Amino acid sequence: MAARRKAALITGAGRNIGRAVALTLAEDGYDLVLNGSSDRAALDRVAAEAAARGAATLVAMGDVGDPASCARIAAEGIARFGAVDVLVNNAALRPSKPFLEMSEDEWRRVMSVDLDAAVWLSRACLPGMLAAGWGRIVNFTGMNAIHGYAGRAPVSVAKHGVWGLTKALAKEFGPKGVTVNAISPGPIASDEEDADAAAAKYRQALVQRVPVGRQGRPEEVAAVLRLLVSDGGAFVNGQMLQVNGGAET
Repeated sequence: MAARRKAALITGAGRNIGRAVALTLAEDGYDLVLNGSSDRAALDRVAAEAAARGAATLVAMGDVGDPASCARIAAEGIARFGAVDVLVNNAALRPSKPFLEMSEDEWRRVMSVDLDAAVWLSRACLPGMLAAGWGRIVNFTGMNAIHGYAGRAPVSVAKHGVWGLTKALAKEFGPKGVTVNAISPGPIASDEEDADAAAAKYRQALVQRVPVGRQGRPEEVAAVLRLLVSDGGAFVNGQMLQVNGGAET
């Protein structure tokens, strides 16, 4: 009987870093659970590209800000592939709004997607990883986890929380064969144009802090994740790898 292929669950898989991660893992022999909250067509396109690279795919739509949706998404992936061996917590909201103008609902919404989703999905996928004695969790933090940015208080707080979660889980589950790491991207080129002048100005200010003088590419982030989930990356645990062209830390 052929060995079961490993499977990866990637949130926010329809574009940008999520898409690049999905295609990289497809090339490395993983089957994929592709999650997004609204754009099914984008996920279907990524699924087709991954299938062309030899991956079996499952599109699992759902809002990862909802604990029940997290449980369902993970359960669908486990039912389809037997387990989720690699969990990539990539989906995030990054709104910009003055702190004193933010509603409680707006604060809670960012926390639910940017922080809580990593908690609930990790809890859903870890039992299978532990049963196999092997697993990888990669969380995305970002420069908001390192710097406090005006107008982005909930994002900074949530991403700091993801970094704390990463370190705690790495210590708890590293002895059991599961590594947990974080990737902190700098400004990365996007499929979409910035929505408004303020967003464009914000991105330009970030790029000015990058010594290599440009934005990164999603594929450059995916290349680092490829190492973290590989057997060769087994001794990297509880780390936050910064993929930011040397931007100030």
